[in-house]
Amino acid sequence: MRRVAFLSAPWREPVWALQPFRDEAFACALLSGGGERWSYLLRDPDAVLTVVPEDPRDPFEALVELLGPRHAADPEGPPFQGGVVGLASYELGDRVESLGLGRTAWPDLTCARYPALLAFDHQERQVVAVGRGDSEAEAQDRAREALAWLDARAHDRSPPSGPLCETLMASDGAAYESAVADVVGRILGGEIFQANIARAWTGRLVDGADPFDLFSRLRGQSPAPFSAYWRLEGRALVSNSPERFLKLSGEDGRIETKPIKGTRRRGQTPAEDAQQVAALLASAKDRAENLMIVDLMRNDLARVSPPGSVRVPGLFGVETFVNVHHLVSTVTARLASGRGLGDLLRATFPPGSITGAPKVQAMKVIAGLEAPRGPYCGSLFWAGFDGSLDSSVLIRTVALEQDGQGWRLEARAGAGIVADSEPEAERLETETKIAALKRALTEPAT
Repeated sequence: MRRVAFLSAPWREPVWALQPFRDEAFACALLSGGGERWSYLLRDPDAVLTVVPEDPRDPFEALVELLGPRHAADPEGPPFQGGVVGLASYELGDRVESLGLGRTAWPDLTCARYPALLAFDHQERQVVAVGRGDSEAEAQDRAREALAWLDARAHDRSPPSGPLCETLMASDGAAYESAVADVVGRILGGEIFQANIARAWTGRLVDGADPFDLFSRLRGQSPAPFSAYWRLEGRALVSNSPERFLKLSGEDGRIETKPIKGTRRRGQTPAEDAQQVAALLASAKDRAENLMIVDLMRNDLARVSPPGSVRVPGLFGVETFVNVHHLVSTVTARLASGRGLGDLLRATFPPGSITGAPKVQAMKVIAGLEAPRGPYCGSLFWAGFDGSLDSSVLIRTVALEQDGQGWRLEARAGAGIVADSEPEAERLETETKIAALKRALTEPAT
């Protein structure tokens, strides 16, 4: 994959371009929902990696091996110029610290290597076909093949106009409040400082609906910075995540993470909305919750960074989405010489914002209170042939599995529990966070 080639085409909407390949195994879309310049469409990988719990391989080394030798990116092209897309389930963390975590049916790590892709430039309003190969001719051929994806005929079926899921069942709210109270007791007893506890919503897609319908509807109703669709064999992931896990520059080793901690619902009027932002910024509880995770991420990054390189350039910023306001901080670092993206993932996974502090003990507490998470609170990432990386935290995410009756689904929403958490308020926060997914699933199209 030493060579890279680019071909340009007029702007097309990424969701429209993905539609012909909606049912194809390993068809993938990584879409920006604002702020980020680039979105990507990928299909037809040339190699696949699946690491299940009993697999003796080191998953991080296997990922690096799948990427192969490092090859520089062209500075004139998009950030992602071919490489690997990967889904790291939350339980991949059991391969970092052996905690005896239970598992879902999802593998610990699923990866696919793509030598070609379409990059959608939201700023310049054009599409760039990217091809990789061992020669210039091979790279050009792959870029032309990717460009031809734009000419594929769309499916004739129309998107459902009614609900995509007739009944979305929430796990017991009283049980969740009891779990929150249990965690508060552990915090007051000195066992942990914070833990992120989640509850689940489960259901089935209606006959005639599929995961792409959910992805398309979410994209129209509440676009998020890390929207994603990945169709796998018998499974699909639809994510509407607002949170970046890790970003790594292959050129200079710069690292960025942006943990989210602290949430308020949107107001009904501009004045109420402004009050919600002010309340979030003034909340000692939310600031403390955020600061704990900032410190945790600083510690994780310090494991693979030169002394003194970890910085916090942004603390307690507010980011606003369709349903919620979030308190977001920014932590940066620089990858130490001799370290790579596999080392970075090993040092930081799973994301601190969805575990707690101290991380290992918080994960033990979570395992005692929740069923295995699978994709939820794991990460979806792309890893470039040049050593670059970008990744999301898989919150606001629906995991779908196909069986003889169609598609069953699960989504979860959680809250960071600290010493002064109130169980009812934390339960209501989970319901605020799930609202956009719930609306897309259970209400008619708008």
